[in-house]
Amino acid sequence: MYKIDSYDFKGKRAIIRVDFNVPLDAEGRVTDDTRIRAAIPTIEKVLEGGGSVILMSHLGRPKKNNDTKFSLAQIIPAIEARLGRKVLFAGDAMGDKAAEMARGLKPGEVMLLENLRFHAEEEGKPRGVADDATDEQKAEAKSAVKTSQKEFVKRLASYADCYINDAFGTAHRAHASTALIADYFPHDKMFGYVMENELRAIDSIMENPRRPFCAVLGGSKVSTKISIIEKLMEKVDSIVLGGGMTYTFEAALGGRIGNSICEPEMFPVALEILRKAKQKGVRIVTSPDALIADAFSADAHTSTAPSNDIPDGWEGVDIGEEGKRVFREHILGCKTILWNGPVGVFEIDKFATGSRAVAEAIAEATDKGAYSLIGGGDSVACINKFGLADRVSYVSTGGGALLEYMEGKELPGVAAIRKS
Repeated sequence: MYKIDSYDFKGKRAIIRVDFNVPLDAEGRVTDDTRIRAAIPTIEKVLEGGGSVILMSHLGRPKKNNDTKFSLAQIIPAIEARLGRKVLFAGDAMGDKAAEMARGLKPGEVMLLENLRFHAEEEGKPRGVADDATDEQKAEAKSAVKTSQKEFVKRLASYADCYINDAFGTAHRAHASTALIADYFPHDKMFGYVMENELRAIDSIMENPRRPFCAVLGGSKVSTKISIIEKLMEKVDSIVLGGGMTYTFEAALGGRIGNSICEPEMFPVALEILRKAKQKGVRIVTSPDALIADAFSADAHTSTAPSNDIPDGWEGVDIGEEGKRVFREHILGCKTILWNGPVGVFEIDKFATGSRAVAEAIAEATDKGAYSLIGGGDSVACINKFGLADRVSYVSTGGGALLEYMEGKELPGVAAIRKS
């Protein structure tokens, strides 16, 4: 495995798996180019070294080929604006035009393949199988895709002389462009700067954190956070719990939570988490009060209530003023901070003040010397929404990949590069 800094790109065509799965508005304009900006240093490294670049990515979850709503052609202006040079576009990932364009690339040139997910072979999952298909028919369809996937990967690999995986956000997927293609470049594969930085940041926070180390965990469901909570309890000194999942904990303890989101089937798990935390000496910090609303909408009536005594007909949508104070004081006392998940419904401005308070406290702690890592799509959206991304130590581009790596799982996209 090469390091990108030591590889000789002169005269080489580098195919780079980037994560350009970026949000678009109704007109197809990029509304948040964080992932594009993150990939620029890797692209520039190849170009400055005398090479050329072939970019490949997915965008969204298209159900059919060539759905213009998911075309990567829409993001070319955003790439060119950040890169400062023209980006050639291959109208497909597999067509003759893409192969011809790749063969003719000159040093310093950049081309972009069309959305990889326009091809079922990227994910290795069959499409168009009828709901009433027999098990045998489903198995045949799956086998056919796996067979054609080999040709798909071989074709992609034929475009280039070396392979760079710089898409941490998809590293937990064993897809053609993130895992399988690496086998075609046994001596010419490497991580890009995004991947290198992500792995270094996560390894440092999990293996050698400065203490006290706290994790701020939000999100709506306990069920999606069990593994990461259990893993973090082995590492952190405290866990700040926010978001909708806190009401499952409150209800499990006998609290009254009104119409708040709740997973009754997770009560035993919530109680076991609290028991384990106490046993391990990990402090669990929750908000004593909640901002409550009588409807899940921007024009709802709001009030406040204790987090464990919310009236019927009302639901918790954010932490309250006392919660903001408690969370801020706790965060400011920590030297390492991980934030994954907003503590309220941040998409609605009137329910976002708690998440803003958390973001501001993390930024303030970072200003005073703490190390802070922001990870997970919604947390990243929060930190960007509040204009505080440049005041934290590291903003991860990964969501599921970040959590799985922290849980100790082997990520296919990482393993494929590290495999000798």
